[in-house]
Amino acid sequence: MSEKNSGQRDSFSTNFGAIAAIAGSAIGLGNIWRFPYVTGENGGGAFLFIYLIFIVSIGVPVMISEFIIGRSTQRNPYGAFRLLAPGKPWFLIGLMGVLAAFFILSFYTTVAGWTLEYFYQSVTGNLGGKGHDELTAMFSSFLDHPFRPYLWFLIFMGLTALIIISGVKNGIERYTKLLMPLLFILLLLLVIRSLTLKGAGEGLKFLFRPDFSKITPKVILEALGQGFFSLSIGMGTLITYGSYIRKKDNLTRIASYVVFSDTLVAVIAGVAIFPAVFALGGSAASGEGLMFVVLPEVLHKLPFGNIFSLLFFILLAVAAITSTISVLEVIVAFLVEEKNMPRKKATVIATVSVSILGLLTVASLGSLKDFTILGKNIFGILEYLTANIMLPLGGLFIVIFTGWFLSRAILKSEMTNNGEIKTRYLPVYLVLVRYLAPVAIACVFLYSLGILKFW
Repeated sequence: MSEKNSGQRDSFSTNFGAIAAIAGSAIGLGNIWRFPYVTGENGGGAFLFIYLIFIVSIGVPVMISEFIIGRSTQRNPYGAFRLLAPGKPWFLIGLMGVLAAFFILSFYTTVAGWTLEYFYQSVTGNLGGKGHDELTAMFSSFLDHPFRPYLWFLIFMGLTALIIISGVKNGIERYTKLLMPLLFILLLLLVIRSLTLKGAGEGLKFLFRPDFSKITPKVILEALGQGFFSLSIGMGTLITYGSYIRKKDNLTRIASYVVFSDTLVAVIAGVAIFPAVFALGGSAASGEGLMFVVLPEVLHKLPFGNIFSLLFFILLAVAAITSTISVLEVIVAFLVEEKNMPRKKATVIATVSVSILGLLTVASLGSLKDFTILGKNIFGILEYLTANIMLPLGGLFIVIFTGWFLSRAILKSEMTNNGEIKTRYLPVYLVLVRYLAPVAIACVFLYSLGILKFW
């Protein structure tokens, strides 16, 4: 790395700071926006059952693997694989991670911009007193608006870029320590209100009483894809963030805390939303607009509903920006370390490039909604490609590399902090990353391509 860029790679200042920052990366719209609607479209409890199995048996080991790759090399995904496997094509995994980050940021920021729109609507009081049909029409009208969705997208990308320029430690670590717990508290308040609605019990049954007859290859595929999307697995974020973790911090403990926090928030979001959906006569399979139609109605049934609505959407925006920061950092770290760009220039180039594709993604939900490829608009293509193909494929090669090709000395050194931590779980970890994780990910990936038929 050139001298002008050598000081750009920070490390997290504390163990809690690392957990808060990485959890902030994982906890965001994937939990509160995507998890409820994907769960609703895939059988509720049956989907949750499969999802939890994947999170524990595959999510944790893959996350640890990415941490090991990142911390052992102190590099971005591309540079990490080049350092660990010089002269071999493993670096292509890192490149795919950077490309996945590029695609994800394009459509993720589209949805993140919606949180700013609804914060604005909360401030102006336009959400109050509207029924389900009115809120549905309002959401559709917003997507078709000639400039508002584009404006909020650009604002959100700009805010993300400003924080990236200022650095990781002084940006993401500083405010995730304060704002993520606040988001958790607000979600609990929503749960309490949602559960007091008449008919809420049906929503809990839908979420927690699995109908195993609904477990299909599609449900399995979606559950694994959601797990990778929610935990930021396979896109290079965890390798990049792993390179910021101090050598004295316990990687397994950090991964466990992050996965637990991420899953807990996703389930709480489901408990907040599904009872309200059933109580208010809505559909659990409402798609991407579930949070922007159902939640405003629930919020305004609370005492001081306008205040709760305002706080919820601004904190949701903050949760989203902790994720967009981490994804943009993958691209910027690549440009800084591999192309020797100053951080400011790399951030500008990455932001402009993502924004070009992102604006097309915004348009695909409005003026270009009739333009489809294989039945999917641009938004749908990017979401499906990343969540169901690129991230699982990236995770597959990461566990294969870690389990079969990475030096045992490096693996043991990183997992034990050079012998300071006991390794009773190391044999279990090796079984998971060598056998269970690759087989499970490969089966689901081949199904997504239509090559493998389960039943």
